Amino acid sequence: MSEEAVFAKLVNLACHDLRTPLATIFGFARTLTRGDGLSPTQLSYAEMIEAASGQLGELIDELSLAARIVSGRYEPKRDGVDTADLATAAAERLGEERVVVSGNGGRVSVDAEPMRRSVSALAQCALRHGGLDRVEVVADGDTVRISPITPASAPVVLGEDLRDLGAAVAVMHVQQLGGSVAIDGETLSVRLPA
Repeated sequence: MSEEAVFAKLVNLACHDLRTPLATIFGFARTLTRGDGLSPTQLSYAEMIEAASGQLGELIDELSLAARIVSGRYEPKRDGVDTADLATAAAERLGEERVVVSGNGGRVSVDAEPMRRSVSALAQCALRHGGLDRVEVVADGDTVRISPITPASAPVVLGEDLRDLGAAVAVMHVQQLGGSVAIDGETLSVRLPA
């Protein structure tokens, strides 16, 4: 087994082993936020723990996906999904005030939940590394377009400058499924297999 394959297997094992303690943290934080008796400050802390543990879970999912792709062990469960659903999921995850969705969408054949995370990660990368307050996500047939992409954020969004795990894994994921990711001017086009 090559060093790359061994490393990918170790990453996958670590991701698996991290899920149990993380689920415990998330579960107890959620119990606290839904219960009574906490002061406003304590409730705020419990909500922060719940949100942070949810974010850690998503990072673990991304790392696991990358390891499976690199090791050749990724077996996508292809579903018929509408690109409008993928765009809407980004708005739901990141906030509708930060992600404006438009377009009629179109059916694509992708691994649905990982692709929802991938589109969201690309939009979040554009926001974070572009210094933006808001992006537009347009579902147009088999393509999802995200704009604006700033010159500073372009290499990060494309996974060429490895400063954003979500975006780097999203690009790998799209390409693994037979799609493409490209920038034209200030627009990122994510073409997905139909």
